[in-house]
Amino acid sequence: MATPSEPTEDAVDSLPYLQRNRSSLSEAVRRIGEDDARERYEACAEEQGLEEKKIAGPSSSSDEDEQTIISWEDSDPENPYNWSHTKKFLILCLTMMQVINSTMGSALPSNAIPFITAEWGITNEQQQVLPISVFLIGYVFGPVVWAPLSEHFGRRMLTIITFVMFTIWTMACALAPNWPAFLFFRLFTGVFASSPIAIVAGILADIYGDTETRGRAMTAFMVTTTFGPLFAPIVSGFCSTTIGWRWSFWVALIYAGLTLVPILLLPETYAPILLLRRARKIRKLDPSAAVIAPREMESTDFKHIATVVLTRPVRMIIFEPIVSCTCAYLALVYTIFYMSFQAFPIIFQKLYGLSPGVAGLAYLPIGGGALLVVPIFLGWEQGHLRAQRNGHTWAKREEFRRLPLACVGGPLFFVSLFWLGWSSREGVSFVAPMLAGIPFGMGFMLIFIALLNYLTDAYEIFAASANAAASTSRSLLAVVLPLATTRMFNKLGIAGACSLLGGFSAIMCIIPFIFIWKGEQIREGSRFCNALRERKAEMQRKVDEQKQREEARRVRLRNNSGGRKEEV
Repeated sequence: MATPSEPTEDAVDSLPYLQRNRSSLSEAVRRIGEDDARERYEACAEEQGLEEKKIAGPSSSSDEDEQTIISWEDSDPENPYNWSHTKKFLILCLTMMQVINSTMGSALPSNAIPFITAEWGITNEQQQVLPISVFLIGYVFGPVVWAPLSEHFGRRMLTIITFVMFTIWTMACALAPNWPAFLFFRLFTGVFASSPIAIVAGILADIYGDTETRGRAMTAFMVTTTFGPLFAPIVSGFCSTTIGWRWSFWVALIYAGLTLVPILLLPETYAPILLLRRARKIRKLDPSAAVIAPREMESTDFKHIATVVLTRPVRMIIFEPIVSCTCAYLALVYTIFYMSFQAFPIIFQKLYGLSPGVAGLAYLPIGGGALLVVPIFLGWEQGHLRAQRNGHTWAKREEFRRLPLACVGGPLFFVSLFWLGWSSREGVSFVAPMLAGIPFGMGFMLIFIALLNYLTDAYEIFAASANAAASTSRSLLAVVLPLATTRMFNKLGIAGACSLLGGFSAIMCIIPFIFIWKGEQIREGSRFCNALRERKAEMQRKVDEQKQREEARRVRLRNNSGGRKEEV
């Protein structure tokens, strides 16, 4: 195979460095990742005032007309990193309120499905799974659009628009006249409900600059994501048996309406958009001011958005081993979680004869297990920081910051599945399989917290796209496998089905161990990570040079001031 060479006049414009008949398509797509990383880090440098020279404006009438790139000053109150702790905490609370809406909507029909299908005469078992599956189809396609668009147009506008649309489609589900319309409404509810799943990682990266604080915020957010699906079966179980299944959606709509009001107050957190607004404000106050924001120097044409921005999550899944392996493990864990919405009715309603509302309470131990993860996470974080201060070599490795939590969570998760399967039988109290939810919830949350934080730390400025890749892949599997849940449990039995899932989970739990063992080498061999590392080093060089220039300027000012005093 010919080796890639420098671009010539024959280069294909849409794929940087791709030369006809001289480079493979995969190599060209990898090059896009490099260019993408370079552009983003250069933008970051410009935002922080690290440019070494002024840039001539594209609309300048002469060479003398130059445009100055605006940037953040030290301790700038408009920089999201410098916002007060209270403001950041309120933003975190808003994101948690929003994600409860989203995740509760995903499982809302779970205990209402028998009543919904009875109203419209649906008897096919495969169709009875569709209200949840079509919602998760929205989770497949939504994040690959919302996350990169939020990195291009900002967080606030996209968050508000998608949440308003989510609220409207939730109301449509409550008013659905027939089965096809109901499934159609559920699909679009899922598309817009996927927005916080994709965007929030970016919002938290916008406002929390240090990894420790961001990790705590991500932990709080991810624990919250667990409770939405756990509340949903309780709401639908009690509503469906008393006031009708449609009230499950009316209750969700009421909560969405209460959430919408504070969501409208969400400030923009994306620094490039904030600098763009500042530049426009300056030009409005002083039309002669030749200032631009870094955002205005980036390509915003459709071709750039389609080939670079929107393809970023897909490129990360295909060409980044860390992303692809993480996505595979999270997809399995997430799918098993959603399979429980078909499995729990089989266990607790059919086997033990509990009512839908009471059977919904079986999900509460999962929430309890998720809450137990918080002190575990904080304890590990403090121990890791203490090890860093004491100079332990292992504590300096990126893989030891989060991944040991997944190494604990993996065994907890697959053990809980064996516990659930082999304790669910006649003669054993329903409390025994219910309690399996505690290690299930702990394992589920530890795996998600560790791996998603690892993705965020590893890919930094592309955190939203990396998390969108993970969200899309896990939702894709969660759409398909639940369709076979009922058939699998009927054919293999409760013990056999849970053992099969536990076996797959046991195999996949080696992934975080492999990352700890070889993660550094994997990142060193990753073209994408190398590009990010190089740009980060370049950015640090500019920071150091900027400090040197500032120090030299202060020395000159002191000398000039001393000279003027002598003249006087």
